[in-house]
Amino acid sequence: MKQFLITGGAGFIGSALVRFLTESTDHRVVVVDKLSYAGNLASLAPVQDNPRFAFEQVDICDRAALDRILAQYQPDCIMHLAAESHVDRSIDSPWAFIETNIVGTYHLLEAARHYWNGMADERKKGFIFHHISTDEVFGDLHGTDTFFTETTPYAPSSPYSASKASSDHLVRAWMRTYGLPIIVTNCSNNYGPYHFPEKLIPLTIINALAGKKLPVYGNGSQIRDWLYVEDHARALYTVVSSGKVGETYNIGGHNERRNLDVVEILCDLLDELAPRQRSSDITRYRDLITFVTDRPGHDLRYAIDASKIERELGWTPQETFESGIRKTVEWYLANPQWWQAILNGSYRGERLGLTTPR
Repeated sequence: MKQFLITGGAGFIGSALVRFLTESTDHRVVVVDKLSYAGNLASLAPVQDNPRFAFEQVDICDRAALDRILAQYQPDCIMHLAAESHVDRSIDSPWAFIETNIVGTYHLLEAARHYWNGMADERKKGFIFHHISTDEVFGDLHGTDTFFTETTPYAPSSPYSASKASSDHLVRAWMRTYGLPIIVTNCSNNYGPYHFPEKLIPLTIINALAGKKLPVYGNGSQIRDWLYVEDHARALYTVVSSGKVGETYNIGGHNERRNLDVVEILCDLLDELAPRQRSSDITRYRDLITFVTDRPGHDLRYAIDASKIERELGWTPQETFESGIRKTVEWYLANPQWWQAILNGSYRGERLGLTTPR
């Protein structure tokens, strides 16, 4: 049994990882999360009574609190997911991304280095600092039929992706300079249950159910590789269990789709699973689709080559896009209390990122 420390564990990907570790392994888990707008304790409700689970409401920029937590819980592995993660928000308010994604990662690295240097030799050999990042650090694949590999040069386009690229570089530098044992993973777009409603898939589902317009940037031709979040959680555990220190692993779902195609698939599933009333002016959800001005610097294509993690560690996604997206829609239909509580708070279902309707 190991002790895992998960930063950002009340967020979308983090909570999926915590649920996996708590429900599918015998490891102990402590979550560190400051509970910003996207951090939600309701996402951890399935595991909150597990005796192997603990929660600490802490900002990763608080070095003293990090030192206290490391000393108290004595983790064997730190999995760092705490981040500001929405591109649109980074366009409107970039400082929060610099503060959390860069400065916060620095403080966590320094706390981890101090803690690791004080470990007994045997435990020290098995320690891992796993940094979870994004494929957006690589930039845009538009106009090519290539894929992002672990050696693709960085070319971030947004304040969000630039801040994540910076944190990736910091993590690798802490291994090169100080010897801290690290692993980095870069993933494609995640989707699934407990996804914060401002992202494309949950926003489309929730707005459609409310009969609201479904905003699609530009002409909807932007392509993303979609990864079911529970597949990602399995991949992350595979990496820290079997991956090689100092390596980078790309994690993707092998599911490239245009944004417009994703929205149309969601509309068709909702027509099947939650059909609109015949008395409504709009009988098909597709009729709610509205094209809006594209956001600044919008990358047109991301696609991950995940052959390394498959070849070296044996991980492949279990969900196809068709099976995963159906599970996602069914979850949102079955759990309105989760997303309605968010809409009753600070987030009201608007598109962000300096966009206005065309």
